[in-house]
Amino acid sequence: MDQSRIERLLNDLKEPDADVRDRASAMLWQLWFHQKGVYGFQQLMQAQSLLELGQVIQAEALLSDIVQAQPDFAEAWNRRAVLHYTQANHWRAIADCQKVIHLLPYHFGALHGLGLCHSAVGNYTAAIQAFRQALEIQPYAVANQRMILECTAKLG
Repeated sequence: MDQSRIERLLNDLKEPDADVRDRASAMLWQLWFHQKGVYGFQQLMQAQSLLELGQVIQAEALLSDIVQAQPDFAEAWNRRAVLHYTQANHWRAIADCQKVIHLLPYHFGALHGLGLCHSAVGNYTAAIQAFRQALEIQPYAVANQRMILECTAKLG
């Protein structure tokens, strides 16, 4: 991935103009989904189609095959984390989110997901930390601000 382009997009996430932020966010997602080219993107879409058809086991197997074959494909890890989260396998989702963040420390989706998972298992301090990290990247993300307040309330 083009580091200078990524830096520009990350800077745009901090702009007051919502349209600029939205475009930057969409472009980052596009880069992440297309990290491994057309074939990698098609594999992610195939896994998504399987999920939409209710074929969770097959979708998980496909995503697991992808991350085994291409362990640096961050979005494949992230898609598997989402799958685990939706199946209430929060600890597995946490592990996959951590892998994404290791590969792409600025992956605001994985940071948000990590926060959601920690919140779901009652680790509110860790959840707040993840949401704060996500806010460092996307300071205008209301969802992260709201989740920090919710987790803080549950602590106190």
